[in-house]
Amino acid sequence: MHANLRHRCVRTLAAGALSAALVSAGTAAAFAAGAAPTPSPTHTTHTMTKSISVKASHSSVKAGQSVTLTGRTAHLAAGTKLTVQHLRNGKWTTLRATTVVKKGDTYTVTTKLAAKGTEHLRVVSGPTHSRTVTVHVM
Repeated sequence: MHANLRHRCVRTLAAGALSAALVSAGTAAAFAAGAAPTPSPTHTTHTMTKSISVKASHSSVKAGQSVTLTGRTAHLAAGTKLTVQHLRNGKWTTLRATTVVKKGDTYTVTTKLAAKGTEHLRVVSGPTHSRTVTVHVM
């Protein structure tokens, strides 16, 4: 019986040592994993650049005739109001010609040009504006 008891004690000690080794290995692995910085999801903000393109139907017209401006917009919602401006004495002045952005990001607007000379026109929506187009009025 004495040998049997010794055998049980050795098995219990071996099982205890193995359990302790497994627990400490698991703790070490958990500690090591916790010590490393965990990657956080990157949060990037994309700025949507609003833009307006423009094309004039004619590069020259007779005084009193109309010119049609067409183009596309980017990141302006359908229904957004667009106005035509012209450069007068170094300042952009808003004309009465207005339109809205259509579905598909397009627009068309017509304005009558009465004054003879060179007209510099652009299409605007708030701070966003197209490049300048030049129309010669004869």
